[in-house]
Amino acid sequence: MRLKKVCFLTTVILLAGIGQVSAQKPEVIIDPSGLGPEALDAVNKGISAVVRMADDQDSGEADRIRRKGREAVMSALATRGYFAPDVTLEIGEDIGGETWDISVDPGRVSKVKSVTNNFTGSIATPRFNDRVTQLRKDWGLPVDKDFLNEQWSNAKSAMLEGVAAHDFYLARMTHSQAVVNPETATVETETTVDSGPAVTLGHTEVVGLRRVPDSLIRRYIKYTPGQRFSQDQLDTWQQQIQSTNFFRGAFVTLKKPPGDEVYAQDAVELPVAVRVSEAPARSLSGSLGIDDAVGPGAEILYKQNVVFGQPLIMETGAAVNSKIQRAFLDYHLPPNLDGSKDSVGVMFRHSDIQKEDVMRYALGWKRRLEFKLDESSRVDYESNWGVLAAYDSVKREGEDRYRLPSLVATWDFLRRDVDSKYDPREGNLIALGLGAGVTLDKGEPFSRVGLRAQQWWPVGRRDVFTMRGEVGQVFGSSGMRIPDDFGYRTGGARSIRGYKYNAIGKTVGDDAVVGDRSLAVVSVEYMRYFDDRFGMGVFIDAGDAAESFGDMKLNVGYGVGARIKTPAGPLFLDLAYGQRDRSIRLHFSLGVAF
Repeated sequence: MRLKKVCFLTTVILLAGIGQVSAQKPEVIIDPSGLGPEALDAVNKGISAVVRMADDQDSGEADRIRRKGREAVMSALATRGYFAPDVTLEIGEDIGGETWDISVDPGRVSKVKSVTNNFTGSIATPRFNDRVTQLRKDWGLPVDKDFLNEQWSNAKSAMLEGVAAHDFYLARMTHSQAVVNPETATVETETTVDSGPAVTLGHTEVVGLRRVPDSLIRRYIKYTPGQRFSQDQLDTWQQQIQSTNFFRGAFVTLKKPPGDEVYAQDAVELPVAVRVSEAPARSLSGSLGIDDAVGPGAEILYKQNVVFGQPLIMETGAAVNSKIQRAFLDYHLPPNLDGSKDSVGVMFRHSDIQKEDVMRYALGWKRRLEFKLDESSRVDYESNWGVLAAYDSVKREGEDRYRLPSLVATWDFLRRDVDSKYDPREGNLIALGLGAGVTLDKGEPFSRVGLRAQQWWPVGRRDVFTMRGEVGQVFGSSGMRIPDDFGYRTGGARSIRGYKYNAIGKTVGDDAVVGDRSLAVVSVEYMRYFDDRFGMGVFIDAGDAAESFGDMKLNVGYGVGARIKTPAGPLFLDLAYGQRDRSIRLHFSLGVAF
């Protein structure tokens, strides 16, 4: 007979031993009789908790445990709206020991017959009639819905949050009941929410400041005393303060008065309480690395919060490798109210790449904004504005050194839609870059536009196919000199593999390679992963940097490489053949979707 039932075996644990006389955990078999998966899961969890108690009990205690088993099944069914089930627990025995055969006739799911939502306090006054009407309309467990315990709890929480979100910071639920009629399988619900007095904002109280000036808090928390309370506003202030990076933690709430006397008032003004924990005052860090383009290198960075008593973050450091040496001093301002972040700084940079030696002294400003149009979407955006005044001293192989002062303004915009920023398998990114400048010695204008994009397609469980492309064009009078980083060079990892770093461009003097006016690069790659960490890839890259698109000659590189997933993103170790140079080169880089 047991084989003909639709049964669910919750647990079978046999504790057999020679001379053992205590009770064993029974084998439990449930005849679900049409119970849905969620109700059956609730029953299984309820009976499992009781069965675990059956181990090592004497016979008298075992009888009590059996009664608890039936009660546990009925309680579990009640959470799913079954308040009049017929539950039978039969005790048996087989070769493995004691058995519990539980048959369940759940009956009907109880439905909500009536809903009564009462409101007391200031919200019950006529000026909030529309608010009360909307709250009742939004009640989450209306008439004729199945009465489920989880939905009953959620509906009460949502009701209270709806009252407390605006005007009524002190709202509380003073009464809630659900009256069940098992014979008719109906439930009558009733709730009462006491809104308390209408709350307005009083003065601001700040706790936890040591080094950071109070002006930083006042930068974001701006209101007129007497302003109506809004939880969204408190959350926004808290997020803005936390995003400044001056604090480990920040909490913005209202200061509650002691006792319950306040609930007898129609209105009350409460102070805005700001509690902060400051971040470390300063830090020093360093790093060592190696790059296939510039070889081994080292970097050191010093960071200080609060400079000259002002809410500024200072960063200064230096980096050195065989091709590039730089030193910088940056000041980061607190975030603006729209979330954008400004920084200003000075920089010295020396580079010697492809027989072009450049020393740069620069002063610049940058504004960065990261945002989403829809918080529930994975699509995010990044915008960067910048202005740079630079003085370049340039020496190219076979030419005399010359000086080039310039002023450049840039704007870059990135749209990113990927499943993982550090290990993308599906999605795309599109980046647009615009720039305009003028040489300060001759007053010659120049400009640039660039576009790059990449798409990832998942293949099977682990594999990935990706394509990327980049095009760019510099505009200016023929033969004019432009800053070194404004023109286009390519070659190396993440551009055209199989060629030296920035070895493809305009050749001047004695084989020095400098930036040219036009760029076009395309790449296709297939990555095959053997497990969740190690894989390989095959690829073809092609493109050129030339005076114009019509003057381009295709430089092709192709090869194979290893793929190793790390917390910072997949590491690419590529062995590529450059068809133009007829040479094989090793490249390594991180595959991050920036």
